[in-house]
Formats: sequence, structure tokens, C-alpha cells
Amino acid sequence: MVTAPESVELRDEPIPAAGPGDVVVRVGACGLCTMERRLFLGEKRFYPVAPGHEVAGTVVEVGAAVDGLPGSPKAGDVVTVDLLTRCGTCGPCRRGRSALCKRPQGGTLSDGTVSFGAGLSDLVVVKAAQAYVTGDAPIEHAAMGEPVACVVHSLRLGGLRAGDRVAVIGAGYMGRLHMSVARLKGAFSVGMVDVSEERLTEASTAGAGWTATPDRAAETGGKQDLVFVTAGAPGALETAISLCDDGGTVVLYGAFPKDLSVGVNPDAIHHHELSIVGVYSQEPEDWREAAGLIASGRLADDLSALVTARFALDDVGEALKLAATTPVYRVLVGGIDG
Repeated sequence: MVTAPESVELRDEPIPAAGPGDVVVRVGACGLCTMERRLFLGEKRFYPVAPGHEVAGTVVEVGAAVDGLPGSPKAGDVVTVDLLTRCGTCGPCRRGRSALCKRPQGGTLSDGTVSFGAGLSDLVVVKAAQAYVTGDAPIEHAAMGEPVACVVHSLRLGGLRAGDRVAVIGAGYMGRLHMSVARLKGAFSVGMVDVSEERLTEASTAGAGWTATPDRAAETGGKQDLVFVTAGAPGALETAISLCDDGGTVVLYGAFPKDLSVGVNPDAIHHHELSIVGVYSQEPEDWREAAGLIASGRLADDLSALVTARFALDDVGEALKLAATTPVYRVLVGGIDG
């Protein structure tokens, strides 16, 4: 649990049991994302809280209603797990947009403490329908199921088609995943835009078609069919629009400062048929595709390159400090000896 800025503690909880439609998963790895970083640094003040939602592990118990059900995870399977709660009843859920479920996300620990996944633990319980088998893929790759599902969602809502020219603004972890999945799904080229020359060099090594700082992106990459903004910094939207060819789409994936306002030229959007699309989180169909991509092994080299460090659960405080204070791709916690 994160109990205050830069304050982390481990506590014992009752061992979870599988309900009729559940599975219990022994956590093999849990990724630390932006939410954990913000909680640790005090940028997001909500304490105490049990975070951790990028989880993969091995099924150790199966509920009676799904035990032996064809296609359902079985004991011993390695799975990536969707720890979001979706009500299925609100307007967005009924329209198939469950990423925008209006019911507050999260659960509680035994004493009522709020959990946002609670994946920084030994065991998690989840509905069997939200556990996706990843075959023989390494646990480090399976733990990236949630962010890969978010990227699949982003590419789907952005309308990526084979042969599209793609630019990604932001060469961090999510930007690199956008590059990897877009290439796998047939993008003609994927360019990476970032202010960090180091990140651009690493992206080039990983297979970027071109790289550039924002001020040189237009002359370096030329016009694009799809521009994904994975780093919501001031100026990013303007850069993205400048890169869009006629009929192109800008996808706003990364979060922007909530008080930031940007002026756009509506007539230019009208005459050039530009689209600006917001994307957030993921949905079950994105998880199915993400798990399949991970299980196929076709992303293996790219995913391995994005593992910055691994820590045992006992060293979660050290892991959070590294993820919060140092440029990293993904830090993983759990499933290894200290």
C-alpha cells in the first residue's frame, strides 16, 4: 500500500478465494505505471491505497462455475488479467464503450482501504472472463497485457489500416508500444517524435522509420495519415495537427494538463477533413487481441527491450522510487527472489 508520498508498506490480507465465476492468480509480475508514480510522488493524493493493475501470473484456483469450461483459464495457465470493473449497465457500457464506465473503479481491502487493482501482492482474484491466457510468453511480457490492450484500443479507435503512415509523439513506454503494435498491424512507416535525443536513438534502434524532435518533425517525416499523441505536453496537439495529411487523424492517447486549452482552426479541420479522437483505457475486445499478440511471440523482442528492471515484492518501495524518479520504460514487481 502507498500510505503517503514516498511512504510504502506491506500488510497481510486474507488469502483470496475464488467465487463460482472467478480464478485466483499468483502474481508473477506487476508493472508500475504513471498512476503508481503519481501516488508515490504525491502528485495524486489518495491515501492509503493499494495500487497495481498491470498484472500477470499463474492460475492457482478456479471457481466451480468455470472449472473445466472450454476456453476458460485452468489451473496452471499463465494469464494476463484485466482488473478494471465494468458495470455493464450505464450508458457507455450499454453502447459498447465500457472503457468509459460511469461506475467508480476500484475495490477495497479487508478493512475497507481502497484498492486500484491491488496487484502489488502475492495473489489476486478476478473474474475468469477477465483473465486471458498468454501461452508460453515470458511473465514479463504477459504483465504488459494491460498497456498493450490500451494501445490496441488506441489503434482501433484511431482507425489504423495497413499501409498507413504513422507518427507517434512521445517515445516513452506507451509511445514505443504504439510503434511496435502499429508496425505489427501493417503500418507503412512509424516515425517517433520526442524532445529526448536518447529516447529517439533508442526508438531508432528498435525500428522506427524516422525520428525527430518536435521542431523538425514536419520536415523529417512529412505528412502522416495517423498521429498518436502519447505524451500530452503543451504544444503536442499543434505538432500533431501540423503533421496530419488531408483526411488524417490525430489520436489523443496521453493525458494533458487539465487546465490546458489549445486553439485549433475549425475551418482547416473542415476543409481538410481532419479528425481529432480521444482514447482512454481499453475494452474486452482489446484484451483478447493483446493477449493473442503477446502469446504469438511476435512482439517478444520489442517487449523485452522495454523491461527496465525487476524487483521482488519485498523491495516494492525501491521499485517505486526508481520508477518515480528515473527515466524508465517499465519496472516490474513480484514473482522473483529478493
